[in-house]
Amino acid sequence: MAETYENAGGTTVPIVPAVPYADPRGDPFLRTRFALPARPATFLWRQRLVQHLGQALVTPLTLVNGPAGAGKTLLAADWAAGLRQPVAWLTVEAGDRRPGVFWAYVLQALRACGASASDAVGAPADASRVDRKLLAALAAELNDRDRPVVLVLDEYDRMTDPEVTEQLEFVLHHAGSGLHLVLVTRTEPLLPLHRYRAAGELTEIRAAELAFTPEEAVALLELHGLSLPVPAARALVDRTQGWAAGLRLSALAALESADPELYLKEFDADRSTVADFLLAEVLRGQPEETQDLLLRVSVLERFSPELANALTLRTDAEPILAGLHRDNAFVEYLGHSSYQLHPLFREILRAHLRVRLPGLEPELHRRAARWLRRSGFLPETLAHGAAAGDWDFAAGALVDDLAIGQLFTGLRSDDLTQLFSHMGPEARSPATDVVRAARDLSRHDLDHGLARLRLAEEHLTDDVPDPAAAQLSCALLEALAARLTGCPPRAERAAVTADGLRQEVPAHLLDKHPELTALLLTHLGSARLWAGRFEDARAALTTATAAPGGASTVLPREDALEHLALLDYLDGWLGRAERKALAAVSEMERVGLPQPSGSGIGQLVLAAVAVDRHELGRAQALLDETAQLPAGAHDPVPAAGRALATARLLLVRGKARAAVEAAGPDVSAAVASPWATSHEALVTAAAHVAEGRPDAAAEVLQGVSVDQPACAVEAAAIHLATGRPRVAIDLLDGLRTGSRAGPAVTVRAALVRAQAAQEAGDTATARRLVAHALLDARRERLRRPFLDAGAWLGPLLATPPLHELAAGWLTPGSPRHGEQPEEPPTPLVAVELSGRERDVLERLARMMSTEEVAADLYVSVNTVKTHLKSVYRKLAVNRRGDAVRRARDLRLL
Repeated sequence: MAETYENAGGTTVPIVPAVPYADPRGDPFLRTRFALPARPATFLWRQRLVQHLGQALVTPLTLVNGPAGAGKTLLAADWAAGLRQPVAWLTVEAGDRRPGVFWAYVLQALRACGASASDAVGAPADASRVDRKLLAALAAELNDRDRPVVLVLDEYDRMTDPEVTEQLEFVLHHAGSGLHLVLVTRTEPLLPLHRYRAAGELTEIRAAELAFTPEEAVALLELHGLSLPVPAARALVDRTQGWAAGLRLSALAALESADPELYLKEFDADRSTVADFLLAEVLRGQPEETQDLLLRVSVLERFSPELANALTLRTDAEPILAGLHRDNAFVEYLGHSSYQLHPLFREILRAHLRVRLPGLEPELHRRAARWLRRSGFLPETLAHGAAAGDWDFAAGALVDDLAIGQLFTGLRSDDLTQLFSHMGPEARSPATDVVRAARDLSRHDLDHGLARLRLAEEHLTDDVPDPAAAQLSCALLEALAARLTGCPPRAERAAVTADGLRQEVPAHLLDKHPELTALLLTHLGSARLWAGRFEDARAALTTATAAPGGASTVLPREDALEHLALLDYLDGWLGRAERKALAAVSEMERVGLPQPSGSGIGQLVLAAVAVDRHELGRAQALLDETAQLPAGAHDPVPAAGRALATARLLLVRGKARAAVEAAGPDVSAAVASPWATSHEALVTAAAHVAEGRPDAAAEVLQGVSVDQPACAVEAAAIHLATGRPRVAIDLLDGLRTGSRAGPAVTVRAALVRAQAAQEAGDTATARRLVAHALLDARRERLRRPFLDAGAWLGPLLATPPLHELAAGWLTPGSPRHGEQPEEPPTPLVAVELSGRERDVLERLARMMSTEEVAADLYVSVNTVKTHLKSVYRKLAVNRRGDAVRRARDLRLL
């Protein structure tokens, strides 16, 4: 009976009797090398890869290139098993490096699949060489075939003889359409791939495509009997980078665990079958120098050849790393001379480093930190300095780079705080004192922060070489401390010191860290605002809002803009204040920083504006939200802003005693603020009037600063209400000319004068003043002064000219004191929603969830959230229900 082989397609084919059964060495052919590898029961068929591999039937050359365990062989075998044309499969071995042996096995593989070579082709007789005539005859015979043959050379990375590769290219070229060659390999073959690629004659499947997606990982784990949610699978894929062997080995180990899901989340890579695989397949097959390099760079997230050389103290990293990447040895090239290790491989190598070279890891981190500092990579410098336990070096790098402001910018603040939280008391340099002070002040821990700042400044007077950067960092912290303690003179001294020190530090460092100057100006502006020096505060804060730096200065710019909004409100410019507060929120959204942020001054301003427009529900909602912000707890300006807005809201709701209790800022300050003190006195005086104690009100008003126009006007209104019209008019007459007072001030002043004129019997003057007040107030939708004016105003508003001016926003049906107006107010800033934003809003009104809106609009959930944030910002709300109500009020729905 004739001997047969089963070909790749499963067909039994007789072997031609004249064919030799041994290779040129005389050894029998190993038939297992011609058989398709068996696919295990847990093999996952992936349609996207099979479809891509199908292009191998239209290109002469196909490359399946990936690291060990990437699933290359099983993918190719599964694809080949489904083909109808002949498939010759050959698993290459190290002994095939000699041309005669290699081509003998190739010819045998062709015969095994039924694509028998004729006697004219012959067989190699010499293991070390092959006759060119044989190759030409083989190529010609393949070229004459009606049905092309697919030749799969698995583990082709074992073929290192350039002569064999040259011969293979010769046969492939001259075989024409009769041969499709598929190379399954870990390394780049020596073939001129660029030529095939340029001609469109190459199909490539590489490691990135072979990697499992989270959804594929879920399906693979299910084949192993494990059920894992997609988020957990995504974390596993991130850790393994979708590496097939890593996923399979992890799944097998998890099956033996009591909690498979927890195991897959937390398994120790260095004590797993994954470690055994990588050490055996990758590390131990490398030369000693390569192993040493891999172990040492395992302490790095990413690295250049120069950095690797700094760790090995050699100069051969570049060719070694290039070779490892070319050989798919779990070293990834990132471009720009930068590499990184596969995450699991890195974990395993670090554990192996501690065993093979105990005690070396801190020194490697130290070398890396110093190299990175010289090269200008500050974040990596700090990370490795901390990992080495060299806190003096790490803190010194942060301070000398003028990067202390990054503890306050919202971008890296949490990372830096976490990094330096491990710094122990043994670190005693001036730089560590500066960092400790900054860390404490960033958390508003004034007691510890100020003590450590004093200590740092004392140490800097010692023999510290080139202390300018550290002293400038201390000046920033002094300005912050002055702001938080309500001490404007201290802030001014810090600003003067900083101005002098800027001349002593390199200009490129100031350009590199614009956040330092922006923060200092914002703290100075806040302190000046607290002192009631509004124009000086406005100058510093306006300069801060123009700071360059993009995301690095967004938090101080937002903070400065919110302070400017408060200044506008205190000066009576409601519309300007609202626009600046909304712009601050918009800026934070633009750069993607979490919301809400900062001290919440912007929301407090919006709440105060809402009170003046008699939008009491909206004001309460905004105040409720700011109550959750801890950042302003020890900052006197937002504390005073919160007290002011809260007290005014309580006052208009008729809760006089509660308003008095809420009027005082719940912070201590070194210097009293004239406007904060005045507004507290005004609330108290208004409460006395409401409770029928005019004399007590007049006494309290003695503490009101007449240098603040808004406060003087409100004091005049209260004096008039207590029967002191002369005092009220004198206060108004005493206001300085050229004031920046806005409509909220001028309208109240006009109404006080109008009431005094009306009570004096001068109705014409009263009517004229009320008309001017209505014109100014209508632009701002300013209702509160009219609601607070009292009964005298009603008859005047009923007269035709004034009634027309009030119609549509104040009347008809003007509410009684303390009641919600019948007609909801419209915003000063015109609201324009995009078509998609309206679509989202309409579905919110139908009580649809975010996921339901996304599905209904055929967009992602993240896209819906982005539209929602924009809608909230434009409508100046923070909740879905409020957005729908406000949109209906504005007739947008």
